[in-house]
Amino acid sequence: MTTTKKICAALAATLLLSSAAFAAEKNDTPSEINADAIEYDMNTGLVAAAGNILIKYGTLRATGLQAIYNVNSKEAHLIGNVIVIRDDMRMTCNALKAIGQSYMSADGNVVAVQTVAPDEKNPEGDTRTFTAEHIDYFPDDKKHVVIPKGGLAQSAKDGTFTADQMEGWLDEEHYVGRGNAHLVSPPRSLEAGGDQVDYFGKEAGKAVLSGNAWAIQDNNTIRGNRLTVYLADDGKLKATPETPQIPEVDKAFEFDGKPAEKSADDKSTDEKLSADDKSADEKSSDSEKITDEKSADNENISDNEKSTEGDKNES
Repeated sequence: MTTTKKICAALAATLLLSSAAFAAEKNDTPSEINADAIEYDMNTGLVAAAGNILIKYGTLRATGLQAIYNVNSKEAHLIGNVIVIRDDMRMTCNALKAIGQSYMSADGNVVAVQTVAPDEKNPEGDTRTFTAEHIDYFPDDKKHVVIPKGGLAQSAKDGTFTADQMEGWLDEEHYVGRGNAHLVSPPRSLEAGGDQVDYFGKEAGKAVLSGNAWAIQDNNTIRGNRLTVYLADDGKLKATPETPQIPEVDKAFEFDGKPAEKSADDKSTDEKLSADDKSADEKSSDSEKITDEKSADNENISDNEKSTEGDKNES
């Protein structure tokens, strides 16, 4: 198709979109649909495009080999070598469904890459990559990513995270993995997992592991039904087990081999046990004293009886 025909197709798409009386806000409809060939069926409200497609929604840009846009439902479907970019997220896939800028559903060899700009916490920035066969993305909901059939989340700075089902809120650095959840952090020499892992990276710097939970750092291992793993800035791992499965793990440990300080509740319990032991010792002492007194009384009674018997004999 000649350049002139491409321009005509782009103009035609712009005119048909602008002429439709959309009730939705501007960002809910494409500001431009550009392609080698475009057809518009007014009866169905469908816009079909093929060849060198470019669709613009505000800050969103999407390209592909074929596309269908529904004027009534505001849905866009792209097929073949799809690339979609919005703000700091770039996604590639075989097929994409989008509703305005608020929702994207990607299928087939999905790779989503977020480029995180440097800040005070991450002076060098970060690159986060999500790979799966299906990913749902909600940019306006704290950049919510849903990977319902499992996949891989990888941070160039922190490591990898896998699970049978995953979701995350990128603005909060909060990720949840359910089913065979597995966290690996080479910078911290850390590996951890469980039936579910909740990772909080933005402020708390911790991971809550539940269900057959475990964590390994260097040669140190900790297990329990529920563990809270604190990821300190110095790389040392601290874990607090709850309802442990093995006797050795009954309180908080640092993985440098030193037991953590006892809490106020632990100290209170120790003081109570000590007081109970002291009370028991006092009761035992009182009991022995009473027994000795009874024994002395019995001896006195026995001596008196002997004395009386002697008086009788002399008489």
